[in-house]
Amino acid sequence: MAPIGDYKNPYLAVAGNIGCGKSTLVEVLGEHYGVRPLYEPNEANPYLKDFYADMRAHAFKSQMWFLAQKFRMHQSLDRMNEAVIQDRTVWEDAEIFAAGLHRSRFISNRDWALYDEFYAGIQEAIRPPDVLFYLHAPVRVIRQRIRQRGRPEEQQISPRYLRQLNQRYENFIDGWKSCPVKVIDTTKLRYLDDLWDRQMMLEMVGDYLQPKE
Repeated sequence: MAPIGDYKNPYLAVAGNIGCGKSTLVEVLGEHYGVRPLYEPNEANPYLKDFYADMRAHAFKSQMWFLAQKFRMHQSLDRMNEAVIQDRTVWEDAEIFAAGLHRSRFISNRDWALYDEFYAGIQEAIRPPDVLFYLHAPVRVIRQRIRQRGRPEEQQISPRYLRQLNQRYENFIDGWKSCPVKVIDTTKLRYLDDLWDRQMMLEMVGDYLQPKE
């Protein structure tokens, strides 16, 4: 695997279930390596709170909002003359979250056809990451982290939904061929506030990144 310095305007992405530590890893790598972070726009989604309260009523609207925002984010990547690391990609939004909601009948066939048409066009217009970091943790750990960070809209997420997402992520990663994947188990890693764990994480990704000057 070539280091980040061998890429022109390298684009790195972090994938993983809710509560696996994606945003934290983006923050740590951004600070240490001087990579520009792009965060998941959860708090700006006007449908998210309603979605967690009633998935059937708001799944399509919430996922279309994410699709539009992620497309704009991916478009901006091509205009950035610098290294970038992204918290969750549009491929995850579509192939894990939206597709899963459709299979669970929270998104109707008619609405899914519209969503899928937009997604197909987006795929033709954007480039995949140069490296994908996949973070995973068991549901019990994810639930504990969700409670600890205290986002009100997330407290209603069921264990069953989190288990489904974990399985969908595993299937997604197994079928991902667009770039190399670095798999990281974050079950026992606390790399935001534990210096030992932070150093361990930096060593894990050291083959992919060059320290900033």
